[in-house]
Amino acid sequence: MTVPHPSAAPGPGAATAQGGGRARRRPSRVWLGALPLLVFAGLCFGLPAGALLYGALTRTDPVAGTTEFTGEHLSRSLQGPYLTSLTGSVQLSALTAGLATVLGVLIAQAVVTSRRGTLRGAVLTASGVLANFGGIPLAFAFVATLGISGVVTELGHLDALGWNLYSFTGLTVIYLYFLVPLMVLVVVPALDGLRPQWREAALSTGASTWQFWRHVGLPVLAPSLLGGFVLLFGSAFAAHATAAALVGGSVPLVTLKIADALSGNVLVGQENVALALSLDMIVIAGLVMAVYLPLQRRSSRWLR
Repeated sequence: MTVPHPSAAPGPGAATAQGGGRARRRPSRVWLGALPLLVFAGLCFGLPAGALLYGALTRTDPVAGTTEFTGEHLSRSLQGPYLTSLTGSVQLSALTAGLATVLGVLIAQAVVTSRRGTLRGAVLTASGVLANFGGIPLAFAFVATLGISGVVTELGHLDALGWNLYSFTGLTVIYLYFLVPLMVLVVVPALDGLRPQWREAALSTGASTWQFWRHVGLPVLAPSLLGGFVLLFGSAFAAHATAAALVGGSVPLVTLKIADALSGNVLVGQENVALALSLDMIVIAGLVMAVYLPLQRRSSRWLR
């Protein structure tokens, strides 16, 4: 009589495997847990974005009441003073983001290398508060401090040096007030990820501190630094309340131009052009985020 080999006989594991295969083939319902978030995002972001896109690409005849698709509003948003405002916002955002990146990295490096835990805690706490301090209160604080009759302006006689808070330079200083702390919060975890063994290995092979940062430190931190710059650029590009309360229309910014078009301060019936300008901002912000997210994933792989 032939006895079947044990390996040929189906055991309980085979049934388990078959059952597991059936279980794996069943549709997963884990995504149902995210359904409330998806519904909330669709209502709060999807509907306004759809209405904005529809208004930017359509034109309604006030007499006949008919609506037709057109690219006139998008074309006008990229011409004349509207294009100037877009360019001004991009220039201000790029300048302040670049300066804040450099200053934030220097402050963060000083905090990380410090042996005092109280200093680190105080700086990070202050950065968390200052990074979220903006709007009209921030504008009022700077007017009382560095305005025409501000305390620091009168004590330091800054008006004799040509200082003007209500200008492009003044806005740059104000934006740095909340962008530098934001950069500190972003880059401190990246600096913590630089392992001491890397520096020790570089120094043991005869490399100087500058060579370590040039060939090891900065290349590893580059994705985080570029990602932080992109994040600061987006924050400065979308800022509105502080600039509106401080400079009004004296400095061309796209957020101020959108507010003027919606309120009819310059021309009546420019609401669709304002929606087109908002669509331009969304496109620029989308390009910024398209750069930021891959850089963030790359830096996380290096600094685990």
